[in-house]
Amino acid sequence: MSFRELQKSQSLPDIEQEVLEFWDSDDTFRRSTEERPDAPRFVFFEGPPTANGHPGTHHVLARTVKDTICRYKTMRGFLVERKAGWDTHGLPVEIGVEKQLNLESKEDIEKYGVAEFTEKCLHSVFTYKDEWEQLTRRMGYWVDLSDPYVTCTNDYVESVWHILKLMWDRDLIYKGHKILPYCPRCGTPLSSHEVAQGYRDAVDPSVFIRMKLTDAPDTSFLVWTTTPWTLISNVALAVAPTESYVKVKSGGENLILAEALLSVLDEEYEVLESYMGLDLIGKEYEPLYTFVPVDKKAWYVIGGDFVTLEDGTGIVHTAPAFGEDDYRAGIEHDLPFVQPVDDTGSFTAEVKPWAGMFIKDADPLIMEDLDERGLLYKSATVTHTYPFCWRCDSPLVYYARHSWYVRTTQFKSEMLANNARIKWHPKEIGANRLGDWLENNVDWAVSRDRYWGTPLNIWVCEECEHQDCIGSIAELRERGGDTVPSEVDLHKPAVDDVKLTCGECGGVMTRTPEVVDCWFDTGSMPYAQWHWPFENVEQFERSFPADFIAEGVDQTRGWFYSLLAISTIVSGTSSFRRCVVNDMVLDEHGKKMSKSVGNVVDSFGIMAEQGADALRWYLMSTSPPWVPTRFDVGGVKEVASKVLDTLRNTYGFFALYANIDGYDPDEHFAPLKDRPTIDEGGQEAAAVRP
Repeated sequence: MSFRELQKSQSLPDIEQEVLEFWDSDDTFRRSTEERPDAPRFVFFEGPPTANGHPGTHHVLARTVKDTICRYKTMRGFLVERKAGWDTHGLPVEIGVEKQLNLESKEDIEKYGVAEFTEKCLHSVFTYKDEWEQLTRRMGYWVDLSDPYVTCTNDYVESVWHILKLMWDRDLIYKGHKILPYCPRCGTPLSSHEVAQGYRDAVDPSVFIRMKLTDAPDTSFLVWTTTPWTLISNVALAVAPTESYVKVKSGGENLILAEALLSVLDEEYEVLESYMGLDLIGKEYEPLYTFVPVDKKAWYVIGGDFVTLEDGTGIVHTAPAFGEDDYRAGIEHDLPFVQPVDDTGSFTAEVKPWAGMFIKDADPLIMEDLDERGLLYKSATVTHTYPFCWRCDSPLVYYARHSWYVRTTQFKSEMLANNARIKWHPKEIGANRLGDWLENNVDWAVSRDRYWGTPLNIWVCEECEHQDCIGSIAELRERGGDTVPSEVDLHKPAVDDVKLTCGECGGVMTRTPEVVDCWFDTGSMPYAQWHWPFENVEQFERSFPADFIAEGVDQTRGWFYSLLAISTIVSGTSSFRRCVVNDMVLDEHGKKMSKSVGNVVDSFGIMAEQGADALRWYLMSTSPPWVPTRFDVGGVKEVASKVLDTLRNTYGFFALYANIDGYDPDEHFAPLKDRPTIDEGGQEAAAVRP
């Protein structure tokens, strides 16, 4: 394209279209990599978007950050390959299909048919792929869409299986029964890094309950809870052994509570007796409910190091089936395990008054029942931070459940050390947001009780319960024999038909039904994008670790963590060296953009009117990427008029005289292959990668 041809363009969008067409005809992006095979490499990993949702303005920001750095390094003489990727597994896809089919539960999915459901999931994962590719091209983001990695392909799944097998062989995967954050709507537990993405303020009941002493019915323990539904499963009360407690007379009744929390009482009081918490241990009280028979001693006071005097009454209601502290106390004191709640978060048949009712919906009815029986001291509401499902927005419940875990706690020090070596922008993301969280790392609950995902590659013997982990398709064929079809599909339900022979007893081995956390899928991408180690081993070695990644702040405990955790365990190092983190794009009033609110910005419309360069420049210049951006369409127009129009006019002045003088840029620039590679210090760079 000549200077004169560009000069004829009347608007920035028109100029951009001409540039895009030139890049296509010249094959510029491909040439920028293929024509410099011996240049030092600058490795970039693309975080895979989910193409079953519309791209938004925040995606333009993230892609602009990526493109800016990658283009800069390309212009400095580096070879910068940019392989695209698509995240195609997990709850985002399943929930979209459920809405499409009007399915409301896992039971509905089972009735519809798992095979039919997963087939729908497969066909839905690229619903908006064309929109994503249009956005990518229109905004000028250079990434290779011709050969992307796709997390649902057999090749990708096989690499994930291999990684899991490596962990299995090192005794890093186990099945445990623990308290887990559980989504009743989705019917599956969540990992701690998923939970971290869903916290927000919630309004819950604040309930003070009387629990009468069996040997002194005129005296009650005053107990506080924000989860009345768990009172059905109460089997103990916990006190702080070394704190002071008092028995008071207030409003004509005797109550026992922590001395430091007497302010919760509604009426004046007289202290009758004083105790240490230790003095109360062993005292028995009357149960609130006995819907579920208990097989062990229950309804007495225990000591608990988790009891604090920051709120409540200093006496903690304990239900071992619901709550991590409660669960540990139940094991320590051999308490009964009462869990009359099913997988949908509804009370089971034993709880006759509220059988089949969702537990949170039963809260007001339970409070009403306690009030009628004279056991409700008072009630109000409390606003506190509570976790919600990051995908379906349902409140999570802490259940005791079986799940498969990866022993990430065994690598806490290594992950902290590797995190410290990453150059984070801004620094506080790595040092504080991720670093502090790694300090409290728990084992990764890696299994999901769902359908569309990488099947967990563990088979269990139906006779002796021996367990085996399968690490490849070849191993599956060797062990599964005739049960493995010639064209194997590694997804549910087809893979569930594959039976193995137990090497211990000769019995039949069946695959455990769970699928793998989709964050494990995406965190495996440095390996699985190349189908490592089954092929492309040299390509993988040239591309690991990444020099640079960039995504939104919500990925800190998502993709960033899963990348770090998996590569630390598999390779001993972080899979990325530098990370730029962008924050949210808000509306001009500082509110989160939402379709339901109607404040979503149409990126395509803005680019059509003002040009992609105006939008990109605005997003990068209006505030640092890691600071929330209040999006103002007027600001984009100002960029177009004051910055880009000025640049265009300056260029037009140059082009006028360049054309008059017959200026030929090729005479003034060395061919690409002859240009030296310049590092960031201004010196010729050594080849830092093969």
